[in-house]
Amino acid sequence: MAHSLGKYADFEGLRERAVALRRAGLSRRQIRDRLHVDNNDLLNRLLQGEPAPEWTKRPNAKDDLRARARELRLQGWTYDQIQVELACSKSSISLWVRDLPKPERRDPSEQAKLASRKRWEHELAIRDEERQRTKAGAAAEIGAMTARELFTAGVALYWAEGSKDKTYARRENVLFVNSDPGVIRVYLAWLDLLGVERERLAYRVMIHITGDVEGAKRYWADLVGVDVGTFQKTTIKKHNPKTVRKNVGDNYRGCLVIRVSQGAELYRRIEGWWNGMVDAVTGIIPPLSSGKV
Repeated sequence: MAHSLGKYADFEGLRERAVALRRAGLSRRQIRDRLHVDNNDLLNRLLQGEPAPEWTKRPNAKDDLRARARELRLQGWTYDQIQVELACSKSSISLWVRDLPKPERRDPSEQAKLASRKRWEHELAIRDEERQRTKAGAAAEIGAMTARELFTAGVALYWAEGSKDKTYARRENVLFVNSDPGVIRVYLAWLDLLGVERERLAYRVMIHITGDVEGAKRYWADLVGVDVGTFQKTTIKKHNPKTVRKNVGDNYRGCLVIRVSQGAELYRRIEGWWNGMVDAVTGIIPPLSSGKV
């Protein structure tokens, strides 16, 4: 040892001094200068097992990438998969995760399935971005609505979603049911345009038996701006065991039923307005200036 270390023959004594300086908060450069150790390998041996002081640990822009790479490696990802996911070099990944256990080798079919799933997820993300861009562009085309536009939109909306009178059952009631909060907002704006006082409106929730009744009532009450205590008795829909329901989960709030009291005259006018719209549709309507739909 004495021959190989040369001027550093007293290794143990040198290590004690190096460790003491390290624990006192000195950096590697400061310890090297203090002890006149010019050999990096020897300095590494002297400081082996001694953590660097916090002040020497400078923030690294790649710290987040490193943490994510280690997380993925622990999940069994290969270097190639991590490289594609994080868009960084394999050499960096190797440095970050080399102390972690290697993932178990997957059979080729499983690797192919994983690669296919990653490609499909990427494709779905692109499609969703295009979908949202199209929707945003279409929304911008609407702009501000005139009273006339809201009037005709409301008539069509009611005739599509509202209750209608039948020759075999005279029920000239203005009753509207829907689960879409946007549709409810447009419908209420239309009633306001018609001069229907909010005091004439009665609300109740129609919801499946497994739904959160109280949560749904609070949600709809907040949307329409009334006290939940004013809601009428909830209509509970029973479960059909032969039906697989998809409207489940935390976002399921059933439907809101809105009834206009003393609405017979209003109903007759709605039906008349709708018939007038049907009669007015004649000839070929030119397409929108934005092009084909």
